Amino acid sequence: MEKKNAIIFIDGNNLYHNLKATFLSPSSIHLGKLSDLVCEHFNCTRKRTVYYNSVPSIEDGEEMYYKHMKFLDDVRKLPNFEVKTRKLQRSSTWERLQTIHKEVDNLGLCKICLPVVKTHWKDYIGNINVREKGIDVTIAIDMVKIGVINNECEACILISGDADFIPVMDLVKAKGKAVYSACTAKGYSYELRKTHGWFILDKELLVEKCSKN
Repeated sequence: MEKKNAIIFIDGNNLYHNLKATFLSPSSIHLGKLSDLVCEHFNCTRKRTVYYNSVPSIEDGEEMYYKHMKFLDDVRKLPNFEVKTRKLQRSSTWERLQTIHKEVDNLGLCKICLPVVKTHWKDYIGNINVREKGIDVTIAIDMVKIGVINNECEACILISGDADFIPVMDLVKAKGKAVYSACTAKGYSYELRKTHGWFILDKELLVEKCSKN
């Protein structure tokens, strides 16, 4: 069976948190090896990889900022890689209050505990300060633009477990392109796996095939 040429779309923030949930250090994974592993699984030839990530503000800590920028520079140096970024957005006080309200309501506390927790929850507002905004939209637009409008590939492979991408993947598939996703078991949406070709990135497999060392 002839291999399709593919472009990989990596949701960096999603991958980072899912790797940590799988008890893997995100910095230990070679993104080039990961891209090639996923392509091999779906019988595709990698044309290039587009990596998407948020950039923190230097105001939130110089060490974290420069470490992250160094990481992005290293990704850009990988063969056939492109990096696209958006700034992390600071949440307004109202948004932080809404987030905490939701978290408290989801705890399932009894009538005795709930008032006690709500008495102190305002102390934690400062801990919920930034959020990623615009990355998912950018990835979705690029999948349509690159895969369908510009016709740059035969297959679009998403490395993310987010079910929010299902509509755009449906659209790309309807236009005659192959669409697949890959993610760790932790964070992989069942709806996403149910609708399109999928590949679970097993911890042992990642260590064996995608380690930097």
